Parts: sequence; structure tokens; C-alpha cells
Amino acid sequence: MTRAEEKKDGFELSDEELKQIVAEADTGGRKPTGLAAKLLLMVALAWSLFQLWIASPLPFSLGVFVLNDTESRSIHLAFAVFMAFAAYPAFKRSPRAYVPVVDWILAAVAAFCAAYLYLFYAELAQRPGMPTTMDLTVAVIGMTLLLEAARRALGLPMVILAIVFLIYIFFGQYMPDVIAHRGASLAKGMSHMWLTTEGVFGVAVGVSSSFIFLFVLFGALLETAGAGNYFIKSAIALLGHMRGGPAKAAVVASASTGLISGSSIANVVTTGTFTIPLMKSVGYRADKAAAVEVSSSVNGQLMPPVMGAAAFLMVEYVGITYVQVMKHAIVPALISYIALFYIVHLEALKMNLQGMPRREPLPWQRVLISTTLTVSGLVILAAIVYWGFGWIKGLAGDAAFLIVGALMLLAYIGIVHHAAKFPELHMDEPGHKMEYLPEIGPTLQSGLHFLLPVAALIWNLMVEQLSPALSAFWATLFLIFILVTQRPLFALFRRTGDIGDALKHGFQDLFDGLVTGARNMIGIAIATATAGVIVGTVTLTGIGLAMTELVEVLSGGNLMVMLFLVAVISLVLGMGLPTTANYIVVSTLMAPVIVELGAQTGLLVPLIAVHLFVFYFGLMADVTPPVGLASYAAAGIAKSDPMKTGVTAFAYSLRTAVLPFMFIFNTQLLLIGITDGFHLVLTIVSATVASMMFAAATQGFFVARNRIHETLMLLLVTFTLFRPGFWMDMLFPPFEEVPPTELTRLIEEAPRNGNLRVWVEGLSLEGDEISKGVLLPLGEPAPSARERLAKMGLTVMALGDQVQVAAVRFGSPAEKLGLEQGFNITTIELPSGARPDKEWMQVPAYALLFLVWWMQKRRAPQPPPKPKPKAMAA
Repeated sequence: MTRAEEKKDGFELSDEELKQIVAEADTGGRKPTGLAAKLLLMVALAWSLFQLWIASPLPFSLGVFVLNDTESRSIHLAFAVFMAFAAYPAFKRSPRAYVPVVDWILAAVAAFCAAYLYLFYAELAQRPGMPTTMDLTVAVIGMTLLLEAARRALGLPMVILAIVFLIYIFFGQYMPDVIAHRGASLAKGMSHMWLTTEGVFGVAVGVSSSFIFLFVLFGALLETAGAGNYFIKSAIALLGHMRGGPAKAAVVASASTGLISGSSIANVVTTGTFTIPLMKSVGYRADKAAAVEVSSSVNGQLMPPVMGAAAFLMVEYVGITYVQVMKHAIVPALISYIALFYIVHLEALKMNLQGMPRREPLPWQRVLISTTLTVSGLVILAAIVYWGFGWIKGLAGDAAFLIVGALMLLAYIGIVHHAAKFPELHMDEPGHKMEYLPEIGPTLQSGLHFLLPVAALIWNLMVEQLSPALSAFWATLFLIFILVTQRPLFALFRRTGDIGDALKHGFQDLFDGLVTGARNMIGIAIATATAGVIVGTVTLTGIGLAMTELVEVLSGGNLMVMLFLVAVISLVLGMGLPTTANYIVVSTLMAPVIVELGAQTGLLVPLIAVHLFVFYFGLMADVTPPVGLASYAAAGIAKSDPMKTGVTAFAYSLRTAVLPFMFIFNTQLLLIGITDGFHLVLTIVSATVASMMFAAATQGFFVARNRIHETLMLLLVTFTLFRPGFWMDMLFPPFEEVPPTELTRLIEEAPRNGNLRVWVEGLSLEGDEISKGVLLPLGEPAPSARERLAKMGLTVMALGDQVQVAAVRFGSPAEKLGLEQGFNITTIELPSGARPDKEWMQVPAYALLFLVWWMQKRRAPQPPPKPKPKAMAA
């Protein structure tokens, strides 16, 4: 088929069209010229500088332009809506080359409405709950323009969802009985949404302003510096020689760039432009090559440290530290990527594909060593920073910051001096046919300095234990220094040009990175503000309780049916929404459902497990047709049918769908309840093998093509390795009951960040009889049980052989668990001491796996002989 015929079929997108998809989805599709272009650049630059200012210690040190959270949120959203109207055209036929006058007017009015809380903060503080006509006018106009900005930047799904909830606020009395409420007046509803921090300017916009912007800016600066190019080339150099090597390189490259990119669409176009043609060149079908890129790019939203910006929201919603969120999320994300890597390998086995040739064949031992060193590079880096630099902190105290800074500067100069010995990495043009793989050594060593800002981020988070915002601020400052100086240093060490020109180029890179970071934030800021409508509706109307009752009725009290319903509803709610808004919606509406209904049936899990459950299923909506823009972009590169690509990508993503069900019932996958190093290794290895066997079962291929009974056996192995406690519970009771009078002793003896299963009963504030289980998060040890309980907002008192809840602090973790004053603690459950470790059930699972391997080994296809390398030209 000729290129013209391919275009005629409608399955091909030009490079310009691909850039337009990313621009319209992530940064706005307009490219004005002249004064308008300069104004947009200056506004974007001002936004980035404003965010760096409020994140830094300077306002408090100098006493200049000090803002509280509400004022910061107001200015943050004002920048976002102004940029949305200026950068995003209203319709497909709207001009791209200039900004119409009406859009300038809408941008100015929207920015004024968003900044209203900052401009009239003192006046609004003096009349809480008593809005004036001016207040309500601004609120109504601001809400209308916010929804229009969301339509332009995010599409109709988000807008329709917000409008449905607004209708519910004002017309609740006309709704079906199961979700009906008294309804709210215009004054009450709009003041709640726009003039308080319960709606649009709530926690979500606060997190966007204080945390998310800095990490998105960090990623944009890292990409501008050339890190994305480095990650892609390194992955191809390391893995391109394997069976289906380009596809495996695509998985690793997308995982790497997913760490610095908050957009699955941009990830697809950045890595897919080069990896998809390579996959096709070694024999992958077009839709499968595109689906691999879509699956791996969307999975980048699951990877710490950013997780599509959801990690920072989880800190606020779950009430744990950012480092704890990363710890709990890392294993499922890695398992999901390993399983996708294995799916790619199975596809290569089924089609008998080979990798790409090297100029000079390398011994497999060298390749294995290089691969292992690279994969473990970040882990080793984290260990050096944590223990090595931690030792410096213990020795030098407050002076450690300066010492470590000097060491990082010396390391940077030394690494750049070493990297200058190798040629500069240039990404090939899209469509360029790669005959040989890049050399491993020179490729890896040419960009090691990109890891230094990551080391600075780890140091700030884990050793200095700074807040995520301040950690990102110092790491970003270091990255800015690298961005400005790397070109002059390379020019100096390579003696390849004018250092002054290189320095000028470095400042231009900095300017481009700051502008790109701001433009990347437009959609996220608009999404968090619009999602605040859903959050505000829940706090105003109590629809969360109605959702719980609805799911309870539909599930009939069955635990698995309830979880399945929540998963499906999260999928539907997440369709067409960006990652950040997706998480806010599903966590606000569906997480309380699992907590409440699970507590009634004995499913007591930490809140982070519940939030990750709904987050995973919300993200699954990103790959499902017909709304998956990532699938459309990948299909355009691969010249395949977008619908077929979306369906194939969804099939590849089934391994991600099984994980939430497993970690809900086995929280060790979230590194909760791990007792020692051996237990940690055993948990990670068994979960990884389980995920790979699920991939083998669903792909119909392990060592050879599966027969039906072999697929069933692999699914049984998967289930047993993921959840060994299911079988052990049948043989031995998992818990033994302890009287509530033991509460004080158990709390004092509980380890750091331990949990305690307790059952409570009593009358709720609504007069309902409550009987449910609660998993008390005990946090850090304290001198007494009373103080430890106080940290989670709970006070109890003993009444003879009974223990009663005496007080629950508003907004505390205890309140989030649904505890109320007057509840009686009836029973405490402890793990049964007579029960063997559940991991013993993995032994028969591995035996069954060995049996399947033995049965298939005799039928395994033989690899074709490797082609001889071409002779080198003289």
C-alpha cells in the first residue's frame, strides 16, 4: 500500500497533525503571532515564576507578597482560565493563527472572577455566608466561564458531569427518592461553590497550586534539557536486540518518560513516533504496535512520583505523607509494567519475532550486566542519597545542605566532563529506518547528569524530609542551573563552539521550559477546579451517602458484587476525564462506598488501598474506546484503525484491572504489613510471577499456545500467588477476638504505622443502628495510648468491661472512618497466633506452574536461526 493510499484510508496522521493533537489536548492548539504571541508567552512565564515564588521560602524571609492558601488558589486559577481562553480555540473552525477579540474579553472576565477571592479577600471574610449581589453575579459568571474553559481544554465529558451535579444541587427535591435532598437556593449553592474553599477553590485546586504545578514544571524542564530523548535512546540501545526488542524498549521508555510527563497523549507521541515504526519493522501488527505504546504510556500515570498528579491529591484525601503514598503505589505500578513487558515478549514468541541487530554483537553476559545496572540505577542512586548523604547530615547537621550542594555541583561538572567524551544524542527523524541499534555504553553515559536533579528530589523528600512543594522547588532550582549551564560546559569540554552562544542557548532553553511547564498545567488546573464542583456537591448535599445506599441495594450486600459495581462505575465516571479530575471524581464518589459497605461485611483495609482501587479503574477509562485520545494518536502513527487499537490496548490492560482486586484483599502488595526483608522479596517476587501468569493466561500463550485446561491452571496459579490467604482462611481462622478492655495495652505495643481491627456499634447522628468494623491507623508511637489515639482524633473512655468513643475531632482520620461519639467498641480482632504463614500456600501454586511449564515445553516453537551480521564497510 502506498503512502497516498494509506492517507486515503484515514488511518495515517502527519507529523504536524500529531503535534496538533498534543497541542489541542495538553497545551492549547493556537499559535498566534506578533504581540498576541508575546503576551501569551509572558503570561505563561509569569505563572511559572509566581508558582516558584510561593513555593520558595523567600516570601516569608523577606516579608513580601506573602499569600495564604485561598489567595494562592485564586491567583492560580486566574492564570489558568486566562490561558485556557487565549490558548484553546472555541471550535474546530475557530482561528488558530490569532486570538479573537471575544476570547480576549472572556479571558479577562474569567481571570477577574477567579481572582475575586484574592482581590476582595478582606471584604468576603467579613461577611461569610452572606453574599452580596456582586458576589453572586461574579460566582455565576465565573462558574459559567469555568465550564466553558473546561469544554475547550478537557472536552464535553467533564462539563456534562459538572452540569449534572449542579442540576442536582438546585433541583434535588425533584430527584428519585434514593438520591433526593431538599435542594439549595442560588445564593447558597453558588456561594458554597465559588466563595468558599468547599467547592471550586477546594482541596483539589489547593494541591494543584502548591504541589502539582512544581512537579509538572520539573518534568517540562527535564524534557527541555533532553532527558526524554536520553530515556528513549537508552531503552532502545539496551533492549532493542531482544525478541520484539523495539516493543520492550517502548515499554521501558514510556515508563521512564511517564515519570516526567503528566500526559499519556504527549507520552504516546513523544516515544511512539520512534518506537511504533520500529515495532512494525520487526513484525508487529500495526494495531498491536500502537496498543503496546498506548498501554505503556497510560501506565505511566500509575508510576510514582507523580502518578498523573494524583499522588499529591492522595496526600490530602487519605491523610498520609507523600513518601508513604509513593511507597504504597510503587509495587503495583512496577508489577503492571513487568506484566506488559511480558505480554510483549509473549506476542514476539507467538509470531517468532526477533530483535534488531547491533553493529558488533555483544556477549549476552555484557548485555545482562548493562541492563541490570541500568534498571537498578535509580534504586542505587536512592540508596546512596538516603544513606550516604544521610550520614553527612548526621555528621554535619545544618551545614549538610551546603556540603551536599557542593558535592552535587562537583558531581555534575565531573559527569558532564565524562559525558563530553561521547557524541551528543540526536533523536532520529520520525519514519527513519534504524539499521543498527545505538551502542549501549556511549548512549548510557552521555546523559547521566539528568539523574542528578532526581537525586536532589530524593534527598529533599527522604533525608531532609521537606514538604513535596519545597522538595520540588529546590530540585527545580538545581535543574534550572543544569539547563542553563550544560550547553556551555559541553562546548568548553568538547571545544566545539562559542561558550557565549551556548550560554544564550541555555537561557532560551530555560525560557522554553518555563513556558511549556505553564502551558502543560492549563488542563490540569482547569480539571481540578471543575472537579471541585463534584466535591462541593458531596459536601453540600450528602450525595455520598446516597451513592453508598444505591450500591448496597444493587449489590444485595455481596462483597464481590459491590467491588465489581464500584469498578464499573469508576470506569464510566473516568471516561473522557484527565487523570487528575478522574481521581478527584472517583475518590469523592466511590471510595466512601467501599469504606462503608466493606466495614459492614468485614473488609477492613487501609484508606490508601481503597483510593488506589478506584484510581486504577478510573484510569482504565483512558484506554477504552471511543474516548481514548491516546489510542487515536498512536493509531495515527501506526496507520491502524483507532477503534481496533483501543480494543487491543484494553485487552493488554486487563493485567492492570486484576491488580486492584488483589491488593484490596492482600494489602502486602502495597507494602503494608511487611515484617522483614525476606517477606518483602517474597511478596514482590510472587506478585510479579502472578501478574506474568495472568498475562500468559489471557494471551493464550506461556511456553507454547495454551490449551483450555492450561489456561485455567495458570489462572489458579495467579489467584493463589496474589491471594494465598484465601485458601489458608479455609483451613485456619485468620483472627482471634480480644475483649475491648485490652485496647490500651494493644495500642501501646503496636508498631510504628500499625493498624488495629476493631468492631463498633451504636446509634449514628441520623438515628441509624450501626454495626461495623474499622481499621484504626495508629501512626507513630507515643508515650501513652491516649496520646496515640489523640493524634488520629479519637478519645475513648472505659466503662467497666466496655469501651466507648468519648469524642471524635472534626476532620480527623477517625471521623473519616465514620466513628461517632457514643459508639461502643465491642470487639478487637488480632491475627491468629496458631495459624501458619499464608505464604505456604504458594508452594503448591509453584508446583502447578512447573507442571504447566513441563507440559508446554515439548510443544514450544523453536526460534529461527539468527541472521549473520553484515560486514562492516571499510
